[in-house]
Amino acid sequence: MTAPFIVESNFFIQAHRDTYPLDVASSFWGKISQLASNGIIVSIDKVHKEICKNKDALSDWFENNLEKVFFKDSEFVVSQYAAVIQAAELRIPPYTQRAKDEFYDRDEADAWLIAHAIKMNSTIVTHEVGAPLKINKVKIPDICAEVGIQTVTTIDMFRILGERF
Repeated sequence: MTAPFIVESNFFIQAHRDTYPLDVASSFWGKISQLASNGIIVSIDKVHKEICKNKDALSDWFENNLEKVFFKDSEFVVSQYAAVIQAAELRIPPYTQRAKDEFYDRDEADAWLIAHAIKMNSTIVTHEVGAPLKINKVKIPDICAEVGIQTVTTIDMFRILGERF
């Protein structure tokens, strides 16, 4: 089996709030559950924490449809995390200290997602768009480009997988 796609928080949040509401697009959420059960997509513990702190319909869906093994433990990617931090530190033009502090926050998922992608040689599914000259916000696609990790959108992932729903 090839490496799974790693999905970030906005994969779920944007789908739930805008594109595929839980009460309207049940086939989308059924497909996500199926891909998760088959190990084709995974996420990380930090994403679980971000989503479940809200105690809403999406966090309920998480608890009822995704197994614990779906959320990979970040304690096993510390050396890859260090490489991600180094990439952000060395980036030209340099990020502002505030942007780096936000990105380095231990509870924020973005740097950890990239670390997992390095460890698993995986692609990250994100709706963020790179901004290579922006210095006040660290974007997932920009750091991924620095460390050789590919990013795709949700629809790109479905096309790559040949999935329909």
